[in-house]
Amino acid sequence: MDESRLSTEPALPQHVAVIMDGNGRWANARGLPRTLGHRQGAEAVRRCIAGAVEMGIPYLTLYGFSSENWRRPMTEVEDLMGLLRRYLQSELAELHEQGIRLRVIGERDRLPGDIARLIDDAEVRTCDNARLNLIIALSYGSRQEIAATARRLAEEAAAGRLDPSLIDEELFTEGLLTAGIPDPDLLIRTSGEQRLSNFLLWQAAYSELVFVDKLWPDFEEADLMAAVEEYLRRDRRYGAAAESQ
Repeated sequence: MDESRLSTEPALPQHVAVIMDGNGRWANARGLPRTLGHRQGAEAVRRCIAGAVEMGIPYLTLYGFSSENWRRPMTEVEDLMGLLRRYLQSELAELHEQGIRLRVIGERDRLPGDIARLIDDAEVRTCDNARLNLIIALSYGSRQEIAATARRLAEEAAAGRLDPSLIDEELFTEGLLTAGIPDPDLLIRTSGEQRLSNFLLWQAAYSELVFVDKLWPDFEEADLMAAVEEYLRRDRRYGAAAESQ
């Protein structure tokens, strides 16, 4: 497929979301520590970002660490936090130079304080960049996000500051962590698993789903392009009947 044509294709997905699955299995299959799987996964992150920039995709969301991941062994969680810390310290300058805006969604108060400060700094430093909006979901759970949004709206209504009859899909969407970010057109999951795993449940209501058998550390730019090509072949109807031929 001609990449120059892909980058100008009107139907190109404006927002691609990725569940990066398979780091641990990649390491286990090679008899390596799971930490090395996560490090190789970080290389796949770089390739995925480069591919999104090359194709001209405006929004890319990566599921980096779920709310449920806190239940993993403490040593693995600490390794993941260390990898995240190093990534933020080493990659920020390059992301900024490339015109990439970084945003993080999730329960930030559960992250180590120094990592939260690195995230704050990265978001401020890159806030005017527009080449790619890179959203990282960290300590994120979609059910928790939906419940928190419902709770805030209920509190507003109970305090008399919000008429409950005004609560609709649009208002609810504005209360989510992804406010101002378009819903994902395409959601990719690696490793062959076929489930959403508490990721963007509200936002992905009409996303096209593409499941890739490769484990995340093996994910290449070509795999991203192949998923986008699959997306472009689909007829998105949003629940409407197909037009008669």
